Amino acid sequence: MEAVVKQLQGVTFAGKSETNHWVMMDGAEEFGGSRAASGPMELLLISLGGCTAFDVASILRKKRVKLEGFEVRLKAERATEAPKVLTKIHIEYVFRGENIPKQDVERAIELSQTKYCSVSAMLKKAAELTHSYSIEKPTAV
Repeated sequence: MEAVVKQLQGVTFAGKSETNHWVMMDGAEEFGGSRAASGPMELLLISLGGCTAFDVASILRKKRVKLEGFEVRLKAERATEAPKVLTKIHIEYVFRGENIPKQDVERAIELSQTKYCSVSAMLKKAAELTHSYSIEKPTAV
């Protein structure tokens, strides 16, 4: 895997990897940024959410579990001193739909957390990862 990150101005950067899709990154004004995009640590947290969401959705699809909605909410704590690494991350999985089997949801999350999500596997070495889930009824239209 290869990537390139190019400075646009100050701490505003654009990066892309093998899929050739550009991602913008920016920082606070005091560092020369304009807060026009997510910062690198935000993107790391989003990457974790995307990785585990992809796994869970794929596993549930294979199990023929019909979801009307699904999202992953993440909350992280950071060290107060530099380097301000993430120290704790909580992943909340929120499923919406009718008759979603609890055991299938739990198994999908377990497989993502213990076997498939490479971002989670890397971050577990540096931060405490916890998770929870809820199954909600679909919203009325």
